[in-house]
Amino acid sequence: MSFQTDTIHAGVAPDKAYGAIMTPIYQSSTFVFEDIGKHRGFDYTRSGNPTRKALEESLSALEGCSSAVAVTTGMAAITTVLNLFRTGDEIICTDDCYGGTSRLLRTVEEHFGVKVHFVNLQQAANLLPFVNSNTKAVWVETPSNPLLNLVDIAAVSVLARERGLLTIVDNTFLSPYGQKPFELGADIVVHSTTKYLNGHSDVVGGAVLTNSGELDEKVKFLVNALGLCAQPFDCWLVLRGIKTLVVRMREHERNALLVAGFLAQHPGVKRVFYPGLETHPQHELAKKQQKSFGGMVSF
Repeated sequence: MSFQTDTIHAGVAPDKAYGAIMTPIYQSSTFVFEDIGKHRGFDYTRSGNPTRKALEESLSALEGCSSAVAVTTGMAAITTVLNLFRTGDEIICTDDCYGGTSRLLRTVEEHFGVKVHFVNLQQAANLLPFVNSNTKAVWVETPSNPLLNLVDIAAVSVLARERGLLTIVDNTFLSPYGQKPFELGADIVVHSTTKYLNGHSDVVGGAVLTNSGELDEKVKFLVNALGLCAQPFDCWLVLRGIKTLVVRMREHERNALLVAGFLAQHPGVKRVFYPGLETHPQHELAKKQQKSFGGMVSF
């Protein structure tokens, strides 16, 4: 199916009970067992829920990966991934990442002994001096929040894989419509579904996506153990939002180009940060790795 068709149909099948086209909200904490130790696929909503499963299948189809786990917030997604590491491990992270990410990474470093190196990754080779035997991952946010700096995901992924490191990409600012990190070599993708994926400013949520059996199972275990699972109604709202993702993102990009172009010519504006402008220093990289320039502009 095309990406646009996937936004409408992936993960969403007619309800078997009554034929409802839209996934029902299974607002239930527990599910009936048919017999001792025998259930119909779900037993307790923290461990799994049909509405959440529908969202997860939709997200994995859109990102083109094997597994997605829906969590309570974007920060819960980041927290889940950080729990893959242990005391003594080291992470290399984009130096201008989202403030909430930076704050959490610094807290983890201080309290749990996971060392984080904040590095300008606009040149992929900049990560090399920080790699040692304890390094486990490279954390990339591209475009960054709020300066919209880009990182060459493919180049970073090659360097990381050669050294046995995971590449983690925060794809919130572009959504799967605008960028496909797994196609560029990423191992883990995180989202704040609060933003473009939902698109209606009426729910907070997050997601962790993986593309290998081992990582899939580790992430699912952590979300269940930590109690970070997204709630059924929240999942239903995000599913509702995803159906209009393509038309919304097209308009976001169109409006962003118009606003950025206007600001670039305004005498009162010193500098505009938008990869869609030909004057942006990373415009060519944006054209290469992104399917859209996105809707975010800063100046």
